[in-house]
Amino acid sequence: MSKYKKPSVTADIFIFDDEFNFILIKRKFEPYKDYWAIPGGYVEYGESVEDAAVREAKEETNIDIELNELVNIYSKPGRDPRGHTVTAVYLARGNMENMKADDDAKEIGIFREENLDEINLAFDHDKIIKDCLDKAKSSF
Repeated sequence: MSKYKKPSVTADIFIFDDEFNFILIKRKFEPYKDYWAIPGGYVEYGESVEDAAVREAKEETNIDIELNELVNIYSKPGRDPRGHTVTAVYLARGNMENMKADDDAKEIGIFREENLDEINLAFDHDKIIKDCLDKAKSSF
């Protein structure tokens, strides 16, 4: 056994459209139960982060996505109360008409940047969403 503790790895997916509307899921479980979050989840052993992003998007939103680009890696040790978690966040496109809350998602919704002050966001997703919107607006 290694003497080094290892952080968990997750993939989050910022699914948006041409008007920069984006999808958030309402969390079904703690931590942050009933808070809104970017779809995402843990990378499974033997799985690439990119494959985890595609799988998690499908599991939580029912949307088949195409990853566009990596936004950033978020790794601040206190960002998840379950332990040190490192997440890779991707911009993605998919048919939002197919969206349906599933798996860890209690509810699903389409939001705009101006809605962010009106909703409770999980984890550090306020910062991540702002970074995603900046990246999407400069790239598309």
